[in-house]
Amino acid sequence: MEDFDDTSLPRSKPAFDQDPHRVRELSERNLELAIGRSVRAFRRQQGMTVADLAAVTGLSIGMLSKIENGITSPSLTTLQILSHAFSTPITSFFRGFEERREVQHVKAGEHLEIERRGTRAGHQYHLLGHIGSNNSGVVVEPYLITLTADSDVFPTFQHDGIELLFMLEGEVQYRHGDKLFHLEPGDSLLFDADAQHGPEVLLKLPARYLSIISYPQA
Repeated sequence: MEDFDDTSLPRSKPAFDQDPHRVRELSERNLELAIGRSVRAFRRQQGMTVADLAAVTGLSIGMLSKIENGITSPSLTTLQILSHAFSTPITSFFRGFEERREVQHVKAGEHLEIERRGTRAGHQYHLLGHIGSNNSGVVVEPYLITLTADSDVFPTFQHDGIELLFMLEGEVQYRHGDKLFHLEPGDSLLFDADAQHGPEVLLKLPARYLSIISYPQA
């Protein structure tokens, strides 16, 4: 019998802090300009004039003016002095710099069929895309998984990260820890993948679902 979890989604809309429609300020393509704009912003936030900042840091007014206008590239020593003056990490001066952001487009039928460690017989994995090292600090593995009559049932997968399943076709009884969930098309299941999990009963085949696994970069 299917167990019903009392931690299911609330009926009211939850309030999340992140606004998906917020647009960040335009990034600078030039590193010196990005640093200069950040230095000026920090100085103004703290109500300081260039002369005030020069007195605090020991840097000349002329040098500070060149940095703020992106005319010169400050050394790491200079950035460290400025970070102490503003009580902010050195990395905060680089936030406005436009770095390359990866994107992948995989056409229908061109998904890469792979075999993950621990894959069971008849479990067909198609990797939908992969982005390696990135600034988010998170790795995401999106798979399209197909189960057929030849597929093993295996409810004891276990690995790092958080996993999201979204059922596309068929029906399965899916185990997570000591609970069973009846998954039909349109159902989703979000869980801690460190607990044992996997399809325990194949009710209607073929079964197809999206599996999206995320975990911290090594």
